[in-house]
Amino acid sequence: MTGHAALRAVNRTIYRSVGPVAYDFVKLIVVRDGSAILFSEFGEHPINVGDVVLLAANTLCGSEPEGHITVSTIYADSDYVLDQLFWQHVDMLCDRLDTQDFADTIYTEPAQILRLGEHRAGMLMPWVDELVALTTDELARSRFHRAQALWFSIIDQVSPFIEVSPHRIAPNQRAHIRPTLPRERRFAPLRAEARQVEALLRGDVAHDWNLTELADAVHLSPKQLSRVFVEAFGRHRWRT
Repeated sequence: MTGHAALRAVNRTIYRSVGPVAYDFVKLIVVRDGSAILFSEFGEHPINVGDVVLLAANTLCGSEPEGHITVSTIYADSDYVLDQLFWQHVDMLCDRLDTQDFADTIYTEPAQILRLGEHRAGMLMPWVDELVALTTDELARSRFHRAQALWFSIIDQVSPFIEVSPHRIAPNQRAHIRPTLPRERRFAPLRAEARQVEALLRGDVAHDWNLTELADAVHLSPKQLSRVFVEAFGRHRWRT
């Protein structure tokens, strides 16, 4: 990716298996032609023309084309998406720092296949193609609002198909996290050590993890692990 932007869209035809890999941004994948088997930590599922795949950040996923598959993929910076979610639910959230935990609560399926159908998915194509044209190279500052308008048009058609949990948090519930400075998204696969540490934290939530024992587990120095983990997830989840 050239430079850094909140949105990027590309068209691609895939003939060979891909992944599984995880990235630190949200992906919206529109199937335009062909078919494939999508595989992730959540199982295997067929995808065909008219389907849209939604992948949350940090979600391992790959695919096996059945001959070939042509897709349009929109990459959306996670913080950009969380900002939108905050304003969508501003009546329920105390501040922006609550939004990630709120998203984890209502979007419990990080890999979803949305069966829009060929007709509805076809409605997205002019917007998607224009977004591709705008973001093939670095998005010009003067076209930023047009790119946002295209994204909102696309997600407006897709969002009714996204599975959400009926659970909601009360306005006075707050997340206890250590905020970090905004980070530059690398639009690259997450390092394996970051995923391994996340698995350790999720696998034994009762344990009072500290930085040194986690670093030893993945054979990094504490300083290296701290940097790698914050680059991937934006915050620490252990005591130092």
